[in-house]
This record gives sequence, structure tokens and C-alpha cells, in this order.
Amino acid sequence: MTAKEYDRSYFRKWYRDPRNRIVRRAGVARKVAMAVGVAEHLLGRPVASVLDVGCGEAAWFPLLRALRPRLRYLGLDTSDYAVRRFGRSRNVRRGSWGGVAELRFDEPFDLVVCSDALHYVPTREFVRGLESLPELIGGVAYFDFLSFDDDLETGIEGDLVGLKMRRASWYRRKFREAGLVECGLGFWVAPDLAPRITAFERAPEARRRRPR
Repeated sequence: MTAKEYDRSYFRKWYRDPRNRIVRRAGVARKVAMAVGVAEHLLGRPVASVLDVGCGEAAWFPLLRALRPRLRYLGLDTSDYAVRRFGRSRNVRRGSWGGVAELRFDEPFDLVVCSDALHYVPTREFVRGLESLPELIGGVAYFDFLSFDDDLETGIEGDLVGLKMRRASWYRRKFREAGLVECGLGFWVAPDLAPRITAFERAPEARRRRPR
């Protein structure tokens, strides 16, 4: 099977073609509003910086800027098309989940996002990317992806080519080993922010593992 190419036609098919489109602006806008709201609730201040890993065409960028016009955004993607088309206008740079550790940033980000991408990342690359998470996340991370525990036969649509269907429990274990604390709905917080979270806000497993 040939490698999947994230070119102009790929994004046109899944993001704009009415026959195949699964990503709609209204749905993305709800995710953006939720992520910003959760991050600001936990940080206790407006979100000032966002790192979007696997950003594609950086659909989050205009929605984030509409909510926080002065917000600093950086999108990373492996698509040459996305970098060429949106590099300047939406600050998209070439990069991947596994290669983010090779990049250098002046400071961590208030919100780190990886939406609809991790289920395509090979296991070895996923584990490699975890090494840099604690340094990248200055506040909150939002991860949105499919797992083996989701029912692909009912209600799951879209690009199923190359899916890596790992258990949700496997992902949770890996994120916890990296030092993150789960809040639910795909949100995780950095260790420094964890003491601000109440016991009820923590996921059940995170509550059981909390040091006494």
C-alpha cells in the first residue's frame, strides 16, 4: 500500500467535499471553545499560547484568534502542502508528534492540542514524542483521537486508512507515565498545575494514584 499523502486533494476531500466531509467548522468551533474554556479555568487567566501538533490546515487558528486576538499560535504538521499554504498566514511549521523533541521553544505553551491525529501515529513515534511533553505543556493538554475501544462499525466515519487502534487504557498509562494528570474529556494537566485540581475534577484513576 502506498503511503498516504496529506496534500491539497486530501484536505479538500475530508474537509470541504460535501460527499465525504467529516470535519465541519461548527464542530471544530465547539472543540476550540471547550479547550480554551477548560484551560483558562484551570490556569486562572486567559490562554496566551497554543501549540497545535498535527494541525493540518490549522483550522483551529482563526477560531482561537477570534476568541483571543493576541494569542500566540504555532501549528506543526508533516504535510508539505499545509506548510506551504498556511505557513505564513497561520504560522504552520513542518513537524510531527515524534519529532517535536527536536524543536526548541523559548517557553512552554498554555495549551497543547493534538486533535484527530494520534490514532495515525506509529507506536514507536508516539512513545518518542511523550518524552518532551512535560517541557511543552505549561498548563493544559487536549488530546482527541480514536482508540480500539471505540466502535468503528457504528457512527465512526472518515479516513480509516492507517489507523493505529490501541487501547484507551494504553494511552492513559503512557500519559501518566509522562507525568500528566487526567481531568476527563481528553484533558490532561502538567504536574505543576495538578495541585490546583480538585479531587472531583480528576479522573478516577488519577484520584486513586494521587500521593497522600
